[in-house]
Amino acid sequence: MPRPPARHFVLAAFVVGSIVASTQKIDAAGDKAFGQYLSSECVTCHQASGRFDGIPSIVGWPEASFVEIMKLYRSKERPNPVMQTIAGKLTEEEIAALAAYFGSLKPAARAK
Repeated sequence: MPRPPARHFVLAAFVVGSIVASTQKIDAAGDKAFGQYLSSECVTCHQASGRFDGIPSIVGWPEASFVEIMKLYRSKERPNPVMQTIAGKLTEEEIAALAAYFGSLKPAARAK
């Protein structure tokens, strides 16, 4: 006995949905080790110690804030030609990795 057409449709929808889901990038936490590897360009301006010398610290930033701000620079919605250029070269994975790395750092204690 042949299967009803509705079963074929459900099976086809499931298969297509599975394929689409497997090809979409899932937002996941960034790789801290990869972020540390990528951070050398960042720390030429931003102090790795978290010290502020005219250029804002990015040490200890919440990951979501870091990602959001980098995306704003990348889309040129946030003004700063240097940061727009740097963010424009980064992939989603690289931004997430940098966010994880800098978010995991703690600012150095201030000398008294």
